[in-house]
Amino acid sequence: MKNDLFDGLKAKIAGKNLKIVFPEGIESRIIGAAYRLQAEELLTPILLGNVEEISATLRARGLQSSHFTIIDPANYDKFDTMVTAFVERRAGKVTEAQARDILLDVNYFGTMLVYMGLADGLVSGAIHSTADTVRPALQIIKTKPGVSRTSGAFLMVRAYGKEKYIFSDCAININPGSQELAEIAIDSAATAKLFDIEPRVAMLSFSTNGSGASPDVTKVVEATRIAKTLRPDLKIDGEMQFDAAFVPEVGRLKFPDSDVAGNASVFVFPDLQSGNIGYKIAQRLGNFEAIGPILQGLNKPVSDLSRGSNEEDVYKLSIITAAQALA
Repeated sequence: MKNDLFDGLKAKIAGKNLKIVFPEGIESRIIGAAYRLQAEELLTPILLGNVEEISATLRARGLQSSHFTIIDPANYDKFDTMVTAFVERRAGKVTEAQARDILLDVNYFGTMLVYMGLADGLVSGAIHSTADTVRPALQIIKTKPGVSRTSGAFLMVRAYGKEKYIFSDCAININPGSQELAEIAIDSAATAKLFDIEPRVAMLSFSTNGSGASPDVTKVVEATRIAKTLRPDLKIDGEMQFDAAFVPEVGRLKFPDSDVAGNASVFVFPDLQSGNIGYKIAQRLGNFEAIGPILQGLNKPVSDLSRGSNEEDVYKLSIITAAQALA
């Protein structure tokens, strides 16, 4: 899909000599996307895995391995330095012997390349679970100051990029508390800015402006209060139902004093169940393209692909990851 959204992101990252590491270097979808990214001079891909196996896969596709940076963790000339850095980062939680074994895992190895400044971001998940991708990021890269946990946002795009919204958290936190929801709201506003979306953040609920009462509503009300206290410069409001957040007439009727209601661009769901259902309804019934999940709140960008992703998904999420590195 050609649209101004990705044209703008490409312009941001082109010529910046950004390096993105792909732990699943043997995977055909990864190789195809990496070739496109390099051929378009958008970034430098680093493929991890057995050099001979990756080279054979490249040759089978008519590509030359000399055009790619390929690293085998088992034969890495800076492995000892990486082991020392990992032991220090884990602050006594692993021994040197354990570190040597752990760092043969491509996701841990790739995350260490990012931590050590040898890569600018990481994209994984084509054949690994979310936990396999996120766990090393949380242990090594860790969350930004003031952020207790990472979260997963989706960029929802329709009409060739003319309509674009952020939905979160739709991937990571099953039942976040008020503090976590507030952090997700603030991080989602930052993600919106990455895509030139003016952040107007709606804290979603089954209640609008006090119309319902339950512990679930109270959680969202408190999250809204915390988020506004932490970032009074942002437009964040709630609690509100989706129609009150999205439809101007309903927003004016149900929440007349809100500067977000009826005009929201960022939608923060109260739990993972509703967020996951919500983005898939928009994707399947509303014909939105769902790009993500985009991991938020980390000190450096790590992105988690769906195992059902295709080459285009890898290509786009890699561009987003590179753009996050510049943010």
